[in-house]
Amino acid sequence: MDDQTSRSGPGSAGWSRRDVLAAGTAVAAGGLAAGFGRPAKAQGRDLSGIKALVFDVYGTCTDYWGTIVREGQVLNRTRGLDIDWAALATDWRGLFPPGFAAVRDGQRPWQSFASLRREALDNIARQHGLGSFSGDELAAVNAVWQRVEPWPDTMPGLLRLKRGCTLATLSNADMADMVKLAKRRGLPWDLILTSELAQAVKPDPKVYQLAPRYLGLKPDEIMMVACHKPDLQGAQAEGFRTAFIARPLEAGPDGQVDTQADGRFDVNTVSFVELADLMDA
Repeated sequence: MDDQTSRSGPGSAGWSRRDVLAAGTAVAAGGLAAGFGRPAKAQGRDLSGIKALVFDVYGTCTDYWGTIVREGQVLNRTRGLDIDWAALATDWRGLFPPGFAAVRDGQRPWQSFASLRREALDNIARQHGLGSFSGDELAAVNAVWQRVEPWPDTMPGLLRLKRGCTLATLSNADMADMVKLAKRRGLPWDLILTSELAQAVKPDPKVYQLAPRYLGLKPDEIMMVACHKPDLQGAQAEGFRTAFIARPLEAGPDGQVDTQADGRFDVNTVSFVELADLMDA
């Protein structure tokens, strides 16, 4: 969620998808992983009573920033454009939090994530070279959020975690977007839940209360998994267990994101595969 103004990243000079994945692997295998260690076991947290995991999706499960840049670079080549998609991805994402905050604080009525992100895209389209795009073309760009690519550890980790737990989304996205994304990327959810069902925005308690209601479980039988600490704190306030997943490349290679382990959470880790290890999945 952090805003940053760097213009370097995947799709700009020197960066490829292979570079990004290699950087993520190196971070997970090196200093970041060493800093996290095995907190779930070291802190003596008993995870045996957890029956379901609910996930933030954009950022935690999927690489939205990198996907926007990679798809944009393809569009540049096919249409002869020279758009800086790294800058656009950063500015576009930076406009979402104020919109969510206004909804949460009652300053504007509830709006779907799709409409908020289209509003944000319209606001930056001209300054980023999309001024000549038609409404339909901007809609196609906006739909990239239905196609965002999972992080390399997402699928193997989810498939292992699914052996012992029910898996569900708990996202601020729209229901339709989550269904289309799951279908396209093969995400193995047992249930899709989003803030649209509560007509609210995380960390509003009404969103988290969807999970025990629709899963038929007690809050302390559910673990919220996210790379955003305010999301985890909101879930924790409703009695959920919590797992923090560090995603250092969420906002691109030069993005400023919080990856520090936090003792308030039951688990601090760097991948879904490691989370599965900690849960003996």
